[in-house]
Amino acid sequence: MPSLNSDLSLPSPSTVIKLLRRQALRQGDQLAYTFLVDGEAEKVELTYAELHRRCCAIGTSLQWAGASGEPVLLLCPPGLDFVTAFLGCLYAGAIAVPAYPPKLNRSQLRLQSIIEDSRAKLVLSTSAILAGVERVIGDAPYAKDLRWMATDDIAIEAGDKWREPAVNGETLAMLQYTSGSTAAPKGVMVSHRNLLSNEALIQRLVGHSPDWTFMGWLPLYHDMGLIGIMLGSLFAGGRCVLMSPAAFLQKPLRWLQAISKYQVALSGAPNFAYDLCSRKIGPEERSQLDLSSWKIAFNGSEPISHETLARFAATFAECGFRREAFYPCYGLAEGTLMVSGGQADAVPVVTRFQTAALECNRAVPVEVGEPGGRPLVGCGDNLTDPRIAIVHPQTLTECANGEIGEVWVAGSSVAQGYWRRAEETARTFRAYLARTGEGPFLRTGDLGFILKGELFITGRLKDLIIIDGQNHYPQDIELTVAKSHPAIRPGCCAAVSIDQGGREQLVVVAELDRQHRNADQDRIIRAVRQAVAEEHDLRVGDVWLVEPGGVPKTSSGKIQRHACRANYLSRSANQSREPQLVSR
Repeated sequence: MPSLNSDLSLPSPSTVIKLLRRQALRQGDQLAYTFLVDGEAEKVELTYAELHRRCCAIGTSLQWAGASGEPVLLLCPPGLDFVTAFLGCLYAGAIAVPAYPPKLNRSQLRLQSIIEDSRAKLVLSTSAILAGVERVIGDAPYAKDLRWMATDDIAIEAGDKWREPAVNGETLAMLQYTSGSTAAPKGVMVSHRNLLSNEALIQRLVGHSPDWTFMGWLPLYHDMGLIGIMLGSLFAGGRCVLMSPAAFLQKPLRWLQAISKYQVALSGAPNFAYDLCSRKIGPEERSQLDLSSWKIAFNGSEPISHETLARFAATFAECGFRREAFYPCYGLAEGTLMVSGGQADAVPVVTRFQTAALECNRAVPVEVGEPGGRPLVGCGDNLTDPRIAIVHPQTLTECANGEIGEVWVAGSSVAQGYWRRAEETARTFRAYLARTGEGPFLRTGDLGFILKGELFITGRLKDLIIIDGQNHYPQDIELTVAKSHPAIRPGCCAAVSIDQGGREQLVVVAELDRQHRNADQDRIIRAVRQAVAEEHDLRVGDVWLVEPGGVPKTSSGKIQRHACRANYLSRSANQSREPQLVSR
């Protein structure tokens, strides 16, 4: 095993391998990762030195298996097995491909898509997962050529023969498959330089240090959990406390209990998680929490609701939570993770804009004291590094200040493109401004605007609903629907448009709360129609009420509107296929 001392003289690590080696040398006895097995007391831990040694062993085994330079699929459960498998891949010079382990009674279409697209031949998992994988995948054609390796069967002594691979900053570290909220998942090619550049950007914005504790329950195969929490802590040289997504969803209190117990400085989640905590955690439970250590409570991955921020801050103020801890941010897998973020230790920027103007692609602030308007939460003002431009999607010319267009991004965190998709890479990652020729830019597919130096995100270009020439953002309609009747589950609605006889019609798909499944559904539908008509001056063409879980979401909680639309059209074409149907 090469000496760690050679990394001390490096001004800044050029790869994630060198980063971990440096941390292991500087603070080998410090706890690097703690995983709360039951989400509470039971835990397993690794120091930085133990983590490095374990990664050497996995890296050596992968090198012996010929995996260097090849994609390796990671099918590990949440926890330290994933941490060591991911970093062990990099220690082998392989390309890590994180994915969710297959489970019985769950569709394997996403996993099949990732395997077929990545062309991975080797799978890293655990002996427990491998014992049951045959029952789940069976003799599926897409899995017949896979070779399997259990990381917990690898002897730690194998690391004694590890040799650092010949990789550099431009070497691919991973394929981060997109969430599939608007299309089939694509493998974003993320290099070592992309990862380290993005971590450096995050550090510059939030100011974390080695004495910070990070904490997360987000899936580690998703960029927010993997890069924002797991690798963020490694970059800072701090301590990271993890729990599984299931542990949080079963009992949201566990998230805040961990923050309180371990005096966590940085943690975060999509908008829905804060809402869930506000609704599910009562006064007696709050009395046991101390959230005063929470410096950065990031909020991203889905539209940020100012109501959610205000409700959470008011609910948990008695626990020491400060409004200034909220950190709204914007990012995407194609940008590695973070693109922009707010000012640390500052109250989030919330501005109301005229709804009618937004529908005409203009951002006109509502005057102070004037009622109405749509409140939007700013996502940061660091707009020069990386460079952010707002561009007309059709003319490819830069928008004026306060004009809504597509968000374009350029900088060292922008990934290398899509794996084995040259045309889509050129279309998405190689965009140039028409008038100036400036570029290349990443076309994010997100709509937004810049006003007084602040970036505001308004929606997805492909999700935009255009009826009678007016733009309508689905998340606005969905919020109205969720408030229209107590039987509708918050955060579980989808507004989509369909073509009916050459004219666009609005369709709403909404989940019923379990406690209201026997409610008067005609009354619920009338409430939805009336609320949308009054709030948006829109006629709802159809309302489809579904069982809990009937609205498809990505692993990070985003509404899959394209899947909802496809399900609705499939149901309409074949009325015999209604497994989720409650009422219409």
